[in-house]
Amino acid sequence: MLHDAVIRGGMVVGSDGPRRADVAIADGLIVEVAPDVSGDATEVIDATGCHVLPGLVDPHVHFNDPGRADWEGFATGSTALAAGGGTLCVDMPLNASPPTLDAISFDAKVAAARGVCRTGFALHGGLVPGNIEHLPELAARGVVGFKAFMSSSGIDDFLAADDATLWQGMKVAADLGLPVLVHAENDAITGALAREAVAAGRTGMREYLASRPVVAEVEAIGRAIALADDAGCSLHVVHVSSGAGVAVVAEARARGIDVTCETCPHYLVLTDADAERLGAIAKCAPPLRPAAVQAELWEAVCRGDVDLLASDHSPAPAAMKRSTSCFEVWGGIAGIQATLGLVLEEGHARRGLTLADVVRLTSRGAVERFRLGHRGRVEAGCVADLAIVDLAHAAPLVAADLRDRHRLSPYVGQTLRGRVRRTIVGGRTVFADGREVGPPIGELVRPAGGGVPR
Repeated sequence: MLHDAVIRGGMVVGSDGPRRADVAIADGLIVEVAPDVSGDATEVIDATGCHVLPGLVDPHVHFNDPGRADWEGFATGSTALAAGGGTLCVDMPLNASPPTLDAISFDAKVAAARGVCRTGFALHGGLVPGNIEHLPELAARGVVGFKAFMSSSGIDDFLAADDATLWQGMKVAADLGLPVLVHAENDAITGALAREAVAAGRTGMREYLASRPVVAEVEAIGRAIALADDAGCSLHVVHVSSGAGVAVVAEARARGIDVTCETCPHYLVLTDADAERLGAIAKCAPPLRPAAVQAELWEAVCRGDVDLLASDHSPAPAAMKRSTSCFEVWGGIAGIQATLGLVLEEGHARRGLTLADVVRLTSRGAVERFRLGHRGRVEAGCVADLAIVDLAHAAPLVAADLRDRHRLSPYVGQTLRGRVRRTIVGGRTVFADGREVGPPIGELVRPAGGGVPR
């Protein structure tokens, strides 16, 4: 048999841990995983001394294309993802102009991504006041979920969903068989605290952090769960920043409610003290938390209560990060390239997560939640989306190695474990040894069985 490629000599990471095996690829799929794959291959890839993982799937990125590609763009954002071992991203509907709120804007975003995206891509649609009637057409186009804000998004053309909009949208999403994703913060609490601080002239990072307390997150998560439960809708809570927030999700799931959650590397490796030290590049919402809150979040991750990790990569030009007021600078952390290296260092090497845990958090969890096809496993029949990683390598991140547009990352100086030797998308190498390989080949990924009313 002539394979397109065979990866030889690596340690393949499966659900039961790593094992020495070869991986044969043909027509973009894994066709065999065995200790010694027989047959010839057009390309033989030597993975001796490395681990072969499912490619990282990042289900929460803001590439801001079309309309605001100067903030990031599919070309630079996907290259940074590939450099970090990523093979598929799911782009959020806001920050692009226009936001992805109907079939026309969906098509515009697909057109912006095709021909420049180095990895596979999927899209979330938006759920905002006034667009509920467009949810079915978004589902028909192929969105994998609907994103709503329970507090201000900071963007005038993507308004927060009031409770009535959210509940009604959830009922439509339930009929369409797609999840609703929520940014869960209580807007009344955060808005009042922010206005009070600004009025008093207290606009530093410490005051910004205090304006978005954990209780605002916990209350909003509980409210979203109650609405989703009544609507019969699948719910996913994005970027949970606290163990208390995860606990609300875990308790609801124990009661049989279809709810999942993600957290982000910045909540696991940075604290409020880092936010004060780093300033605007570490501003995000929900904000970075105190070390004690971070410790509780790590406990939830290690228990398995967090379903997946996402970067929430949300970059902006440097000019938007300059202001004397932390309430005015653009919030959002740029970190898409560092996710795998951070979790391998902090989670696997330091906190005892197994490599199977790492795969669940960085790949399989998102694949299963958003029905992204046969990915997230190094098994015959799966799409050959793979990362070959040298786990023996650990080094601080330097800005010169970043591939996103502005290279304004709070992770610079953080130790990343696992040098990505090669990233393979659909059986084709797209990044190897620090450089892009071949033309961009990313294709739109639609949810398996999605967009069909129940």
